[in-house]
Amino acid sequence: MFLCLKASLSMAPVNIFKHGADEEKAETARLSSFVGAIAIGDLVKSTLGPKGMRIENANILIANTGMDTDKIKIFGSRVRVDSTAKVAEIELAEKEKMKEKVERILKHGINCFINRQLIYNYPEQLFASAGVMAIEHADFVGVERLALVTGGEITSTFDHPELVKLGHCKLIEEVMIGEDTLIHFSGVDMGEACTIVLRGATQQILDEAERSLHDALCVLAQTVKETRTVYGGGCSEMLMAKVVTDLANRTPGKEAVAMESFAKALRMLPTIIADNAGYDSADLVAQLRAAHQENKTTYGLDMTRGMIGDMGLLGITESFQVKRQVLLSAAEAAEMILRVDDIIKAAPRKRVPDHHPC
Repeated sequence: MFLCLKASLSMAPVNIFKHGADEEKAETARLSSFVGAIAIGDLVKSTLGPKGMRIENANILIANTGMDTDKIKIFGSRVRVDSTAKVAEIELAEKEKMKEKVERILKHGINCFINRQLIYNYPEQLFASAGVMAIEHADFVGVERLALVTGGEITSTFDHPELVKLGHCKLIEEVMIGEDTLIHFSGVDMGEACTIVLRGATQQILDEAERSLHDALCVLAQTVKETRTVYGGGCSEMLMAKVVTDLANRTPGKEAVAMESFAKALRMLPTIIADNAGYDSADLVAQLRAAHQENKTTYGLDMTRGMIGDMGLLGITESFQVKRQVLLSAAEAAEMILRVDDIIKAAPRKRVPDHHPC
């Protein structure tokens, strides 16, 4: 992922779209991604219809402007006319204003217009006549991300086309993800953009998948920032536990007890890994501990085969920065608990009758 992001730490080009869960279908969890593309889910409709939902070499104008004033909308005011013809004249004037606005938009030389707000029927007809795809009612976050990845800007005025920065992409098409329709923008200027689609049987699975994916992206971001890595699979914890235990054996006094406890806590990490995978943690951790005693310092847990293995050959690594922060946070939390050696409770104050009421 971050090879595609060109070592960028920004998560803005990454869009996570959770497909609505349907418990009756009981679909298995699935993850797919559009690398080098962005997909927006809340775009309501297009003027070109189902067969026209495909534009190549698109010039995109992204806007946040009112396109719903071709009809009379006067709130809190009263208009008095002496005939229905006067009402028709007012509506005609509104339509002329909207027509002028559409003409100003078309002068930008676009073939796709995306608006944050609604687009009424009359401007939709004008866009369709000009062969311009008009997409309405895009969600605000989606519009901002779309402007970012296509290289355009969100605009609200159209009097100076030379000052407006348009977005560009190679292809716009409509795709179906389950029962949801997405507008798929591929070949965008920001080639590192991508949309990751999560699907699952229940909302809980989707939420858990999103949290796991977010954690993975954050770890990758830290790895890009700090490129050093350590062996995973409980290898680094067992190596640290061995060193701490050896030091505790040479340390006199009560400090040795604390050091042994710290080493035991470190050995709990591979135990938890084995338990989560459904294997016999006692047997695997014992094998791993024996391997490290034989100076096989790169060995860890291979949960694919349910046995210990060489993490260097398997390519299982973890971020050094994340591992370091985990150890520091755990040690600080344990120290804080130990410092609180007692809890002092104050007895509640007894209520006395009030002899001086107001």
